[in-house]
Amino acid sequence: MPLPRFPLPKFLKKRSPELAGPPPEDESPAADGLQGTLIEHLVELRTRLIRAALAILVVFVALFPWSREWYAMLAEPMIAALPQGGQMIATDVVGVFLVPVKVTLMLAFLVALPVVLWQVWAFIAPGLYQHERSLAVPLMLASIGLFAAGMAFAYFVVFPSVFGFMVAVAPEGVAWMTDIDKYLSFVLTTFLAFGFTFEVPVVVIVLVRMGIVSLEKLRAWRPYVIVGAFIIGAIFTPPDIMSQVLLAVPLWLLYELGIVLAQFVKPVAKVNAAAESDQVA
Repeated sequence: MPLPRFPLPKFLKKRSPELAGPPPEDESPAADGLQGTLIEHLVELRTRLIRAALAILVVFVALFPWSREWYAMLAEPMIAALPQGGQMIATDVVGVFLVPVKVTLMLAFLVALPVVLWQVWAFIAPGLYQHERSLAVPLMLASIGLFAAGMAFAYFVVFPSVFGFMVAVAPEGVAWMTDIDKYLSFVLTTFLAFGFTFEVPVVVIVLVRMGIVSLEKLRAWRPYVIVGAFIIGAIFTPPDIMSQVLLAVPLWLLYELGIVLAQFVKPVAKVNAAAESDQVA
């Protein structure tokens, strides 16, 4: 009578390779090649990230001696709106040092942004088609310019109106002052809100280019976009009508600009169909 056979326990397979049977089938040359390619991509990604970080670090070291001046420049709209004798305060022990350092780091990132984006482009460019490369560079440059324009709009237009409104509504006898760390958080939030808002034309062009949304749908969504723009303005701006309008109106106008520019962009499906017809001919 033959003895019954039972599967080997896991600990026995680990301790006795000769009893564990042949190696699994996935350990093939194709799997090794795929693993090697993945490792190469990860190594290249690490190299690109290190280069981008070094660029930011070099610019930061060069700008650090003037960190106090950079913060004074950033705080100028607030200082100009304060009443006579008003000033900003620091409630944290190390805030007078860390806040200017944060501002300098932010400025270093903006200055080194071309190098950072170049490293990103060098990593993703080999995987793009020729027509995708021809569109990616203008979109990347436009994204940088529009984001900078959004930050400039917030600094030169939004901040004076918002701070002037706060001074006007402050109760009499109340010393209106703010902590420098909280002011920095407010500035960064506003910069990001207006910077990403000014990216709307790029987003619209990409959606049309990828064939995700048609121009007809974008035009049909116009009423919802206008309502959504004012909702976004109410969420990401201080509770005054002026700042909400200053965010909502540019968002709507930039959406309209994106629709106008998207008329000159062909979806990817049409581009590929035209290329295939040329090859057949």
